[in-house]
Amino acid sequence: MGGDEVIHGTIERGGQRLDKALADITDLSRERIKALIAEGAVIVGGTVATSPSTKPPAGSAFAIAVPEVAPAEAIAQDIPLNVVFEDAYLIVIDKPAGMVVHPAAGNADGTLVNALLHHCAGQLSGIGGVARPGIVHRIDKDTSGLLVVAKSDAAHEGLAAQFAVHSIERVYNAVVKGHPTPPAGTITGMIGRSDRDRKKMAVLDDNSNRGKRAVTHYATLRRLTGAALVECRLETGRTHQIRVHMSSIGHPLLGDPVYGRPDSRLRPLLQRLKFSRQALHAAVLGFDHPVTGDRLHFSSDMPPDMRELIEEIEGSD
Repeated sequence: MGGDEVIHGTIERGGQRLDKALADITDLSRERIKALIAEGAVIVGGTVATSPSTKPPAGSAFAIAVPEVAPAEAIAQDIPLNVVFEDAYLIVIDKPAGMVVHPAAGNADGTLVNALLHHCAGQLSGIGGVARPGIVHRIDKDTSGLLVVAKSDAAHEGLAAQFAVHSIERVYNAVVKGHPTPPAGTITGMIGRSDRDRKKMAVLDDNSNRGKRAVTHYATLRRLTGAALVECRLETGRTHQIRVHMSSIGHPLLGDPVYGRPDSRLRPLLQRLKFSRQALHAAVLGFDHPVTGDRLHFSSDMPPDMRELIEEIEGSD
């Protein structure tokens, strides 16, 4: 489990939910344990635990990898934000690539949360905890585009409920290697921690009893030379979902340092442009306002670096 602190022990009582059983015999809260299970950091009986509701038998050995603790409380920082919409209950941000959403080990400041604490004068939902106030969902550090943040607990709960039933519209633009065949379709597969690399996600066997169901609808918007501009609509929202799903069908995102595959023709172009992030942009976000009930719909133009990438690929033929 790498350099994480590892807690070892044995389940004392059988018939209990895993999160409760572990909370009873460690110093970790049930919510913390649930989060660690979701991150693939809990092993019970030699197998990675995937559900906090599992009821392991008494005597089961367990190991919990606890990463370095993030700052207890994020600090407010005067960092410019591109605010698309804001009212008393929520705020929609167009996040640039390179900005981390919330503080964690290795990124104690300079995050979207630090910027929001300053911009909103601390008026963010407390449900996400002191390190993640207002955060209902997130996009990767090197993904650009739209996300919504809750300023009140009522808004947080209302938005979380919409995410839970997959009613929030989320559309991404991606530049992928090759030309998907068929040009439009749906990718369905269980996504969970990779067996070979715990820091990566992977499409798992449907019979593995691990991971979470993930559905991505894709459509080719434009064929490029050796690549394609693709629209991806999320039905579910799993960690690295689009990156994992597109890679699983042989069309990884250009520039993706984790799930991408070397391309001898496009690599020099990416190096010349210094394009070193996954070519992924959260272009559309739509949801019902959790307090007023109004339907809100936002769109974000493709950022300059992705536009330049597409132009250069088209011009390289």
